[in-house]
Amino acid sequence: MPAPAQHPPPQRVADETTPPAAGRSWLPGWAGIVLRVAATLGLIAFVLRGIDWRSLQALLAALDWQWFTAGLITAVSIQVVAGIRWSALARPIGFQHSTAAFVWRFFEGVFFNLCLPSSIGGDVIKAYRLSETTRGRLLAGCTILADRLAGVSALGVLAGAALLAIKFALVPAATLALGLALLAVVILGFRLAVGSLDRLLDLLPHQHRLRQFLSQLLPYQQRPHLMTQAIGWSLIVQIGASVSVALLARGIGVSLNLGVWFSVVPLISLAMVLPVSINGVGVREGGMAVLLAPWGVGKEQAVAIGLLWFFATIVTGLIGGGLFLLDRRTSAEPAVSQAAKASTAGQ
Repeated sequence: MPAPAQHPPPQRVADETTPPAAGRSWLPGWAGIVLRVAATLGLIAFVLRGIDWRSLQALLAALDWQWFTAGLITAVSIQVVAGIRWSALARPIGFQHSTAAFVWRFFEGVFFNLCLPSSIGGDVIKAYRLSETTRGRLLAGCTILADRLAGVSALGVLAGAALLAIKFALVPAATLALGLALLAVVILGFRLAVGSLDRLLDLLPHQHRLRQFLSQLLPYQQRPHLMTQAIGWSLIVQIGASVSVALLARGIGVSLNLGVWFSVVPLISLAMVLPVSINGVGVREGGMAVLLAPWGVGKEQAVAIGLLWFFATIVTGLIGGGLFLLDRRTSAEPAVSQAAKASTAGQ
């Protein structure tokens, strides 16, 4: 298989993506994990305080499995789209693997994000599995960072447009125009930021953490259109995520305007990006309770929706775990892709 350095990044990437000097962190790694576990338990206790357990159990027992299955299929499908988005960012800068390989590794990342306490555990595994060389893994980390930024940007666009539409009671055409305007602002901001990365890096000290973080995006300075494409893919992913949760909610009898979900789900997803709890447990359910209350959704219903969302995430992660067990090698091309190539060659 071709090595992932066919189009090598600027030398600065290799020099400046090395880990910072030891002793810079004011908190040891184990302490951060302990704090996240404690925060998770605290959030769970807060969310479940005063909840009617019989009502919650009755809601889950009466779940319409047709709606749940539709939501689950949508949730899994958007992870496939997310893997395609990652491939669109990685292949043009040297990772000449099949799209199936990126989708495969993306699902593996979902699994490790689910079972590891760190919020970046899955990202580390994806970078490690995508390449067999240190330089290739550093470049893989660059693609994962860009993928993350594109996803967060799309979350902001979708949530911002939906919230403003609800606040000012905008008609669909006005909401679409507002969303396109926000999208244009985000894309322009990325173009300007990525285009001036080298000048910004020159203003920062060599060992500065922000410099080491931003330097990972240098390969995209010569290809700014890749981030634009990734944001477009991310909008599809985030819209799909909102639709998935809306379908899960219908399974317990909660039917709201889709615009509500376009504001609620991205806001909760943005909150879950923060390294507060493990896998967003407590943040997801508490966010549902707070944000759905103005729409007449009871606490038990909101928590049930959050639990169904989490269960869909677990199923998606288990798919990634199964794929990992099927192909535990470090090479980026999964076994199914290798088998397809062998079959083609034999014809």
